[in-house]
Amino acid sequence: TILFFRACLAALAMPIYLLSFLGIWEPFCKKVFFPFFLEKLSAVYERKTKKQKQELFRNLPDFTSPSGELKLLEIGTGCGTNFQFYPPGCKVTCTDINPNFQQGLSRSMNKNQHIHYEHFLVAAGEDLHQVPSGSVDAVICTLVLCSVQNVNGTLKEVLRVLRPGGAFYFLEHVAADHSSWKYFWQQICYPTWKLVFAGCCLTREIWKNLEEANFSELKLQHISVALPWTPIQPHVIGYAVK
Repeated sequence: TILFFRACLAALAMPIYLLSFLGIWEPFCKKVFFPFFLEKLSAVYERKTKKQKQELFRNLPDFTSPSGELKLLEIGTGCGTNFQFYPPGCKVTCTDINPNFQQGLSRSMNKNQHIHYEHFLVAAGEDLHQVPSGSVDAVICTLVLCSVQNVNGTLKEVLRVLRPGGAFYFLEHVAADHSSWKYFWQQICYPTWKLVFAGCCLTREIWKNLEEANFSELKLQHISVALPWTPIQPHVIGYAVK
């Protein structure tokens, strides 16, 4: 049944599959479609998750370094939708594997001048070699672990760049319960969704990667975000301490 519905969905998305086969879709998606789509989706997503994010980032100042500075590193900054939640005066290093978010990112920076922007690095989450070990107080990652090549490799880099006592903040959509209809539809949508939305995987059980990572403390909740007619309603949210 799943294979049949996957085939039906693939038939509907056949033009995109054809463009992908011709090598056209990936550069178009990276440069045009995904930056445009992500900015529009982010506006909707922020309305749905604003309270959760306010609560999530409420204790960020607790991880200020002994020097009095709070240095943040954001993986997969995108359009900068998290900037509004960061405490005044903190220093932010932005990273993203896709350098084509400049317009949306500039708008977010202009709206959020209460924080200091230090660097923008084009880097994958699994390879943050441009960031010195133990150099940041907190790492933020929202809606990114679904599309990295290697979740465990990304978490390993998070632990490397964090100072001892630093924190990793996350909000990620995840696989639904395997006995649910939501998971059934996630399995159907998986191949086409991954192609259309720049490698986004619907069925990752990211909480297991977090539980197995070498954090000394993990605060994690399973929540549902009200995004009707999408397969990305189940989420995990929380933070982990090095």
